[in-house]
Amino acid sequence: MQLKWGIAASGKISNDFVQALKALPTSDHKVVAIASRTLASSDKFAKTHGISTAYEGYDKLAKDENVDVVYVGVLNPQHYDVVKLLLEGGKHVLCEKPFTMNEKQTRKLISLSKEKKLFLMEAVWSRFFPVYKELKKVIDAGEIGEVKEVSVDFGMPLNQVDRLNKKELGGGTILDLGIYTLQFQQYIFRGLTPIKVVANGQLNEDGVDKFAAAIITYEQDKMAVVSCSAVVQNSCEARVYGTKGSIKIPFFWCPTSMVINGKTREFPLIENDRTFNYSNSAGLAYQAEEVRKCIMAGKIESPQMTHDETIQLAQLMDKMRKELGVVYSADSQTY
Repeated sequence: MQLKWGIAASGKISNDFVQALKALPTSDHKVVAIASRTLASSDKFAKTHGISTAYEGYDKLAKDENVDVVYVGVLNPQHYDVVKLLLEGGKHVLCEKPFTMNEKQTRKLISLSKEKKLFLMEAVWSRFFPVYKELKKVIDAGEIGEVKEVSVDFGMPLNQVDRLNKKELGGGTILDLGIYTLQFQQYIFRGLTPIKVVANGQLNEDGVDKFAAAIITYEQDKMAVVSCSAVVQNSCEARVYGTKGSIKIPFFWCPTSMVINGKTREFPLIENDRTFNYSNSAGLAYQAEEVRKCIMAGKIESPQMTHDETIQLAQLMDKMRKELGVVYSADSQTY
């Protein structure tokens, strides 16, 4: 059965998502509608990608009976309102990370999806790369012994990128880059609850974090150290340390290889010769196929990126922001 997609927003990441879908069978996936803030933007996007329907605003997309599921690629502060609108319109939703601005918004949307019996997932695309599946197998097989520590850093000079540096746009490295590091250590320590989170960093003139780091402690002598930066280039690697060895994952947020006890294993990206804005965006197809599989099975959440995990990520980001003093307008509102 073909899954019919709507796209909310016509920016670079939405372009990459649609390009990634084109590598999948048309019998399984089809983009049938695009909506953005202006009709001109929607029309341009529709013509570029051969989409039949273009809307101005998102209300008509929510009402389009030809749309099964919507990919949401709007700016961070708009996630809550747009996802809520779509769920109320009866649409399944795949929403870009960070899912919302805080835990309160996150819990409200997840509650609504359960009430409406609609699929809802935070688009943590990393989880669905073949490397992540193999990583779990390697750890479960005991190839590096018992995992005790995780170290992840993600940073690059992004001082001129407004969406990352302006508070009104939901800026800050924690929400933009940090969430990748947090989800990775969460994936390694799945099912565990942190017993202590200590964070530090520095804010820019607009009051959002330009770099941040956290030490996350778990029971059984387990620990994660994560950092993110918009100031300097980091290694952008994840490392997993066990009692018998270690694993290194370059480009951990969209990986095609990993090094296990010094030996490299390669995992070629899904074939797609189209043009993308971001590294390895062809891999966005993996999460799209997960969405289809879950919806076809009647699930309202993915077992690989659960609602509880999305809530935990929101809690971790809220905790880090609180320690740094980053406050958004959404934090003072009730939902």
